[in-house]
Amino acid sequence: MTKISGIFAATMSILNSDLSLNVEKTIDHAEKLIDNGCHGTAIFGSTGQSQLIPISEKIDLLNQLSVSKYRDKHLIGTGLNSLGETINFMKIANSLSFDKFLIMPPAYYKYGDVEVLEFYSRIVESVPKCKIILYNFEKLSGYKFSIDCVKKLVKKFPEQIVGVKDSSYNLFENLKLENFSILPGSELKLLKGLQLGCSGIITATCNVTAEMSRKVYDDFYSGKDQTYNQKLCDVRSAFDKYNLISALHSFYSQENDIYKNILPPLSLLSETDKKNLVSALKELNFTNKSSLAA
Repeated sequence: MTKISGIFAATMSILNSDLSLNVEKTIDHAEKLIDNGCHGTAIFGSTGQSQLIPISEKIDLLNQLSVSKYRDKHLIGTGLNSLGETINFMKIANSLSFDKFLIMPPAYYKYGDVEVLEFYSRIVESVPKCKIILYNFEKLSGYKFSIDCVKKLVKKFPEQIVGVKDSSYNLFENLKLENFSILPGSELKLLKGLQLGCSGIITATCNVTAEMSRKVYDDFYSGKDQTYNQKLCDVRSAFDKYNLISALHSFYSQENDIYKNILPPLSLLSETDKKNLVSALKELNFTNKSSLAA
């Protein structure tokens, strides 16, 4: 089994002025990220406003994504609290030849490892044709994966539970499993993660750092000096001062007004915050045109 490895952007969802999903532009945005250096993208992750987008619109996108040029390079996020809807959505994705999924445990309710084991067990038993990246993000789900829970899931479903996106950062330094992908959720953890044996990253800010993140990744494996890692980390830190979805849409809206469309209760940055973000990035000599500028 080939590990899921590399630089993955948690890609943005592009909306029309009526806040419906613009399927064509969302796919185009994801494809440009791959052209800029990403090995793939995570469609309908947190950055893609997955929890707010209607399932019918997600299915419309999957139908078009299934005939796109990079159809094999995408992880499909479910972003659904309902077990039944998660399973149904995955079955539809399966019918379109998608089998790699990014799945976060449900939000809102309080639960522990036993309940999480049951949740993922029912998913795999219902949709056995799947490769699941667990999504560890306590800030959003209210649950933080333990090393023990991950190991139990992998032992029970070694062909289906194939990795973890670690945005709680309690796993990437200490979890050791053979042929298992560990992908931290920040560029700040990229180089250290690679040194520890991690497989890459899945991050929101790869929407703007794709080229530079890929350079750090490639230089690590080719044994070259790391000439871009500090700038990469500085750019991520500039975005980390704000809600990432708000910051990314505000930043991109400088080039195209369509990025101003965002689903409530999310919102764009205030004009002051947007100005401060742009100023900080200019000080780093960073633009979205080429992140490898000196």
